[in-house]
Amino acid sequence: MAEFTLDLNDDQKQVRDWLHGFAADVIRPAASEWDEREETPWPVIQEAAKIGIYSLDFYAQQFFDPTGLGIPMAMEELFWGDAGIALSIVGTGLAAVGVLANGTEEQIGTWIPQMYGDANDVKVAAFCSSEPDAGSDVASMRTRAVYDQAKDEWVLNGTKTWATNGGIANVHVVVAVVDSELGSKGHASFIVPPGTPGLSQGQKFKKHGIRASHTAEVVLEDVRVPGHCLLGGKEKLDQRLARARERAQSGGERVKNVAMATFEASRPAVGAMAVGTARAAYEVALDYAMTRTQFGRPIIDNQGVAFQLADMRTQIDAARLLVWRASWMATTGKPFESAEGSMSKLYASETAKKVTAQAIQILGGNGFTREYPVERMHRDAAIYTIFEGTSEIQRLVIARTLSGMPIR
Repeated sequence: MAEFTLDLNDDQKQVRDWLHGFAADVIRPAASEWDEREETPWPVIQEAAKIGIYSLDFYAQQFFDPTGLGIPMAMEELFWGDAGIALSIVGTGLAAVGVLANGTEEQIGTWIPQMYGDANDVKVAAFCSSEPDAGSDVASMRTRAVYDQAKDEWVLNGTKTWATNGGIANVHVVVAVVDSELGSKGHASFIVPPGTPGLSQGQKFKKHGIRASHTAEVVLEDVRVPGHCLLGGKEKLDQRLARARERAQSGGERVKNVAMATFEASRPAVGAMAVGTARAAYEVALDYAMTRTQFGRPIIDNQGVAFQLADMRTQIDAARLLVWRASWMATTGKPFESAEGSMSKLYASETAKKVTAQAIQILGGNGFTREYPVERMHRDAAIYTIFEGTSEIQRLVIARTLSGMPIR
């Protein structure tokens, strides 16, 4: 009988400790400064590139961890350091994954190195999907891509929003509608190379949290990209659209389920980010409660404080276990019969909001100031229940999965 274990192996522990050291020694000391500046922390990204954290090779190694724990472990440690800086480091990965998932070998080899640059000249990339009127409702996307057969070019028009690294990226990956009658099945992804005319940065958002991560609109006005910038190629796209039309006529539930499986597999990574932020706030609160004295004794001796810390730790551990389960299921090909990916993201993100709020309460007036990091952590935690599917969307997905209702 196979042995069951939740212990990390020696290689995983080594990577975890390496990442934790970088988060503690490089990310945390810079967190407050870049949060205040609300700018991309290029020096920190460069330091990450120098030691190999900011690279496709590193994330590929974690992605192919046979246990599925490589990515959630990495995300937890980096976001334990600081959510805004960590998102600046991992944000390029969103675009890289888009190319890896849909691109040809030639496209992968051509564009992904340009997304990262090198340690002496770091670059970033942006994945552009959300729109002002199409966030959770991806079927409402309006950005259009029209094929100019005479020139073998695609012409893109529209506005993207909430794009991490939008406008400052070396390479943009843009999702656009190529067949409006097919809804979300009529979308395709395109590479917009550096310096392409017609692409510009719109509004840069001044955010409540994750301020060190650049978030902006991306405006596309008659942006022309060569035919080879269509991820996967036109022949593959035509075949996919033809299949989607056939399935739409005969009831396309299988297509919907395949798409949902993709989302389910990616959501635990966001859950791991939330676990990292929650754990960081809990550790600050625990240390404070053990050293802060009132009425002649540490405040952790008060049951009201002690019970809060007990609940915080329990919720964090439960969230991590849900994330690990979903990550293991995704890697081993287990079906998400109860939307376990959404469960992990929902519980972890809600835990991060709750735990960071409790940390502020335990620190009292100090927690409400920027002299202590829990105030920043609480602001950062708010994003987890919003991006990659709001908590309301997660609950909808879980409920419909349990009931057997179609998920659109």
